Amino acid sequence: MKQTALSFLSAILLSAAASYASDEKLVTCSSAIKLTHIESGSKYYLLSDDRQLQSGSGQQLVTAVENNRTPDGLWQIREAHDSPVCDAGTPIRCGDVIRLMHVGTGRNLHTHGIKSPLSNQHEVTGFGSGQGEGDSGDNWTVVCESGGDFCKGERDWVRDQPV
Repeated sequence: MKQTALSFLSAILLSAAASYASDEKLVTCSSAIKLTHIESGSKYYLLSDDRQLQSGSGQQLVTAVENNRTPDGLWQIREAHDSPVCDAGTPIRCGDVIRLMHVGTGRNLHTHGIKSPLSNQHEVTGFGSGQGEGDSGDNWTVVCESGGDFCKGERDWVRDQPV
């Protein structure tokens, strides 16, 4: 189940928008990022707001749109569910498990066994109490592409590079 959702996210380019460690190219805990879809030429951005799905889980709608200027496309990097707090500025490394909390609603990017009515793959939604609380369906593993020079040191996640 999680692997299908991770396959979806492997087509996402994540670029950091704020809150970097001393090396401004690193993606860090508490960074606010936008998620762009690589296969569309980074034309589409992952967006969410207070609207609920009208089918499936009925949870918060997450979709892709062309508008990259909307604040509804910001996601904050947080520690994984049931993990110790991730201090702001701590670099995110390839292989780390994280949560992505929607800045506007406080709900986490989430997947579960319910099929999407459009793609018939796993539904991806916003889930939780609205204050970053949720469950293990909110956990995402940072999978870095092999090769290239986008990882520093012991494979930190570098902004503007596909993961």
